[in-house]
Amino acid sequence: MSIDARNHDDAETFDEASGGAGGDDGRPDSRLSRWADDWIRNPEKAYTVMTVFLGGVLLTTSLFPLYWLFAVAMAPPGQTNIPLIPTQIDLSAFIVIFQQIPFARFMFNSLFYATSVTIIVLIVGSLAGYAFGRLNFRGKTPLLFSLLVLSFFPPATLFLPLFRAFNQQVAMLGILRLPVEVYGTPGAVVAPLSAFTMPLAIFILTTFYSQIPDGLEDAARVEGTTRLGALFRVIMPLSAPGVATAGILTFITTYTEFFFSFLMTGNNAAEWAPVVNGVLAFQTQYTTRYDLQAAASLVAIVPVAILVVFAQEKIISGLTQGALKE
Repeated sequence: MSIDARNHDDAETFDEASGGAGGDDGRPDSRLSRWADDWIRNPEKAYTVMTVFLGGVLLTTSLFPLYWLFAVAMAPPGQTNIPLIPTQIDLSAFIVIFQQIPFARFMFNSLFYATSVTIIVLIVGSLAGYAFGRLNFRGKTPLLFSLLVLSFFPPATLFLPLFRAFNQQVAMLGILRLPVEVYGTPGAVVAPLSAFTMPLAIFILTTFYSQIPDGLEDAARVEGTTRLGALFRVIMPLSAPGVATAGILTFITTYTEFFFSFLMTGNNAAEWAPVVNGVLAFQTQYTTRYDLQAAASLVAIVPVAILVVFAQEKIISGLTQGALKE
């Protein structure tokens, strides 16, 4: 005779025991599934967990290296076992780097490169952005596509041709030879970096200039302003977030650039060497002052850090406004 478990006296107890060990389909419940169900019912918990996780990743990948540089700068000279928490706060390394080498001149050289390239890129990029964003002419799309291709071109492949051209060994584009030797001068760094950072600035400015209503430019033209005057008096002020974004990104890219600024100049500060040469100057053939290198690295990033802190709203607003079309 068969016994129906549903009519048995212990059926409720059996169901509770089986339900505690598994779900409706008899499989064991996992902690992950319970968390998922809880987060679906309470999305605020999911947002909190994601925020904490992303904050931990940010602290680990971005801020911890800066803290480790500070810990190394606090360590005594020659110490290799650097503690996670400095045992003493000694800021003498930040003074020594300016006493042993002309580190301020190294920083000035990099700031000069970044400022010069930013000015050139904004002027030339504004003219190109106005042409691409507000004018219709034949070959517009192929030219924009060419700029896109150039933005992904590896700069290292152009070093040897530029090196020979800047040393008057070959003619530029096979046409003419430079009248003076450019290698070892600021022009050997400013010229290629301006070309490499130009495509991004042109794309940003083209997006902003194309969104300015034609009526505003037409009103300025009626008053007797030329196209060039309308660009600098009307369009650029109205596109201030985009101009600021292009300028800030160009400045940061140029200041932190290593390849051309290191290879196109000498090793001394008077030879227009960039700030990276100042950091490497504390490494000799027999000794390496890691504490001074760490202090120099922290001091070198101060201008960029200040610029990012004060201009982060401009960067964010420029990138977001450029993505919207009214």
